[in-house]
Amino acid sequence: MAEDQHHVAVDGDVEIPIPADGETWAVGAVILNQDGKAFAQKRGPRRRLFPDCWDIVGGHVEPGESLLATLAREVEEETGWRLRRIRRLLGITTWTGDDGDGIRHEADYLVEVDGDLDHPALEWSKHTAYDWFGPDDPRLKENRAPGEYLIHDLIAKALQDRS
Repeated sequence: MAEDQHHVAVDGDVEIPIPADGETWAVGAVILNQDGKAFAQKRGPRRRLFPDCWDIVGGHVEPGESLLATLAREVEEETGWRLRRIRRLLGITTWTGDDGDGIRHEADYLVEVDGDLDHPALEWSKHTAYDWFGPDDPRLKENRAPGEYLIHDLIAKALQDRS
């Protein structure tokens, strides 16, 4: 997978953090279609973190893996699409999951991909549905506690000030 990242364009002002030793990082990708809607998939009911919640594409950075390599790998694993361009950093958050694995840092990006956006190749063992969302779709808040609207807010931000 290492050679794939050479084909990913990163816009000039996009920050890509380098995890410090001992830090747990995750990445997320907001992918927009030609209608300006954002892709999200519904996590399966047996997932340890955020079961039955809508989520953007992404996942945990493996030891020795860069955030860019993780982003490319997760996009391909979860959708079958290929990461083409990282347009901007939407934000870096720090959160603690309810799985006992402690603090995580997450960098979320607005990205462009290559592939058939009408036919993602979902990992059906992990996800039960997918759809395209506008900026204030109430489904993005399903099964989330008040104040835990990271995905909803990320998508709203990506759509609100996209260039």
